[in-house]
Amino acid sequence: MSNKSYEPIAPHSVAFLGLGVMGYPMAGHLARAGHRVTVYNRTQAKAAQWVAEYGGRSVGTPKEAADGADIVFCCVGNDDDLRSVVLGNDGALAGMKSGAIFVDHTTASAQVARELDSEARQRGLHFIDAPVSGGNLGAINGMLTVMCGGDDKAFATIQPVAMAFSKAVTLLGESGAGQLAKMVNQIAIAGLVQGLAEAIAFGDKAGLDMKAVLGVIGKGAAQSWQMDNRGPTMIDGKFDFGFAVDWMRKDLGLVLDEAKRNGSRLPVTALVDQFYADIQAMGGNRWDTSSLIRRLR
Repeated sequence: MSNKSYEPIAPHSVAFLGLGVMGYPMAGHLARAGHRVTVYNRTQAKAAQWVAEYGGRSVGTPKEAADGADIVFCCVGNDDDLRSVVLGNDGALAGMKSGAIFVDHTTASAQVARELDSEARQRGLHFIDAPVSGGNLGAINGMLTVMCGGDDKAFATIQPVAMAFSKAVTLLGESGAGQLAKMVNQIAIAGLVQGLAEAIAFGDKAGLDMKAVLGVIGKGAAQSWQMDNRGPTMIDGKFDFGFAVDWMRKDLGLVLDEAKRNGSRLPVTALVDQFYADIQAMGGNRWDTSSLIRRLR
């Protein structure tokens, strides 16, 4: 866990559903910030491990976790996983008290966000779609960027609480806007990482000292977070620094589906998605996204 400092706010009773590589440290920051945290995870041993580390309590269903909570946070895998913890007799909505807020950090479709927002409203509840950027290290260090869609009053309640694991939590529009903004984020990253991979591969073929080259061009217009943080590791052929290729392909699938609906033309994104499919075929499913360079060597 990082040495993050927490702004003093009134403690809340919160739940966290999903203790994966992102959710585990995010829930930990909530506990460290002084909130009363109840956790649920499909693998109960992971929930027990979290409680041993951070305190709080674990329960057997999302409904039990949500019982009495002011805010229910969630970070699971995809649309179907999300529905499974939100809906049904044991789902979170069935246990939430009137006026409580469900905050979903899953990277999912804009449609499922709108669907669950509608379900929540019918029950006198609130739903905020709030996908994150920053990867596992951002979660561990409490420095995620959170893109939100939903009601402004509900957002005003959750924003200071979510700052426990974030450096920025921003409302971008109505329900679904957070998921759409995350898609914009992934489109921008996909093309950028491919460009950086091609640049490094080209420089290698030209016989240049690419770490020295990146040190120079990183002070000019070519500079980016990817260049600063992944350029040197791409040169070294190390690809175990966070966001996995499998996850990126899931996200780009959401992007390309949405593009079909809204008529966007994304030729570079579609191409890079196929390049990531090549990486999967090479066995790089869990390599980080900078592994695109492996296609070029």
